[in-house]
Amino acid sequence: MRILFDTNIILDVLMDRKPHSDAATKLFDSVETGSIAGYICATTVTTIHYLASKAIGKDRAKLELEKLLSLFEVAPVNRAVIEMALRNRMADFEDAVLCEAARHVQVNGIVTRNVRDFKKANINTYNPQELLEVVRLHS
Repeated sequence: MRILFDTNIILDVLMDRKPHSDAATKLFDSVETGSIAGYICATTVTTIHYLASKAIGKDRAKLELEKLLSLFEVAPVNRAVIEMALRNRMADFEDAVLCEAARHVQVNGIVTRNVRDFKKANINTYNPQELLEVVRLHS
């Protein structure tokens, strides 16, 4: 199962944001064991670097990103993705970019804590608990 992780799920793990980090960490474990092929959007990488640099410094932020990149593939944000996001009917452009990047790399869905923000997305969307159940059923 190929899943794109929304930025909020990545931040839940990296910042240990309780209670959300528990389910998010289990999903990271599923990526590590190969139950999920994990993807992150290129915009997530830049957002994580920016926030981590402010919180823990640039050098440590780079180390954390290297760990993240050893686990996840990156869904590119290119002209085609941006043009599709501009035509997307979603209210939030950032979410539209994420959705179109996910479609571009042909994932099976997106995991996010903001499922309602993706109502108009033309891709399956899961909250972390839902995705954990799907993974459990397919194991």
